[in-house]
Amino acid sequence: MSSKERETMQTAQVAERYSRQILYPGIGVEGQQKLKKAHVAIVGCGATGAASAGLLARAGVGTLTLIDRDFVEESNLQRQVLFDEEDARLALPKAEAARRKIMLFNSEITVKPQIADLVPANIHELLSGADLVLDATDNFETRYLINDYAVEQQKPWIYAAAIGAYAVTMNIVPEETACLACIFPKPPGGTVETCDTAGILNSAVNLAASIEVTEALKLLTGAKDKLRRSLLSFDLWTNERSEVAASRPRADCEVCQQRDFAHLRGEGRPHITLCGRNSVQIHEHHRPVDFAEMEARLRPHGTVRFNNLLLRFERDAYIITVFADGRALIQGTTDITQARSLYARFIGS
Repeated sequence: MSSKERETMQTAQVAERYSRQILYPGIGVEGQQKLKKAHVAIVGCGATGAASAGLLARAGVGTLTLIDRDFVEESNLQRQVLFDEEDARLALPKAEAARRKIMLFNSEITVKPQIADLVPANIHELLSGADLVLDATDNFETRYLINDYAVEQQKPWIYAAAIGAYAVTMNIVPEETACLACIFPKPPGGTVETCDTAGILNSAVNLAASIEVTEALKLLTGAKDKLRRSLLSFDLWTNERSEVAASRPRADCEVCQQRDFAHLRGEGRPHITLCGRNSVQIHEHHRPVDFAEMEARLRPHGTVRFNNLLLRFERDAYIITVFADGRALIQGTTDITQARSLYARFIGS
């Protein structure tokens, strides 16, 4: 078979695989070719990240970088669509488990699993080469870091989150739209809900991912004029919907206007250290903690005791002790990544 015949066959196969998508006027043959050449990085391979990765892979995005610090657990299977019981039994890293599943339904694209925690020291390396970054994280600390990087590099990214029945998403296009810091100059104060404490509907996850991926397809195919330029939130249980205008940067934004990248420099980031034998300490100063409220949230998930100085939460082989300033001691592990994961899941960050 000649190279020309082989190329003709490959073109025919591509046309057949994506035929229904190519038929859509917004994509077409040219748009499909752009998707094949595109590179998207997804930060987080949990619920929203797994759904987004699956949709992008099926849409034919040529290269996906999947970044995640966690492993698959049985409780993930209710909403994390790329994983199964065997992944949980083996405790496979989510990024690798996602790659394996994607290869089963689209072996023609490139998937790069990165089993890592995205931090200032590695963000430039891990996100290098990506045309677009999708947020699928579980904490504002990492979202502010992505925002700093995206503004610095003039790279678009999409914020997305889901909790309970609530989904929210926003497109950030540097120099065109508001950035995350324009809308949220400071992270939420006090105790932050997580899916491990407030629960989550898999339908809310899939709504957030579907909106995020659709906006990604617009960006990747050059349909920027079709982008939504607002912070969109929707509560599937109460049917409440809201939008906050995000079409223009805030004039005094420290990040996109003053170009002060504090999160990229690592300022204000919790210091995480090994602390004695089989424990990790996470410092998060100047964060007020309501122990009574936290105890009520954590009670269904383990044993909780507290006084006016600290709260102790026991779950399985782990003990998390939270102090009044937000500092926490995670006992039962010396793995900093695992300790951060436990902190994010049950305390919130």
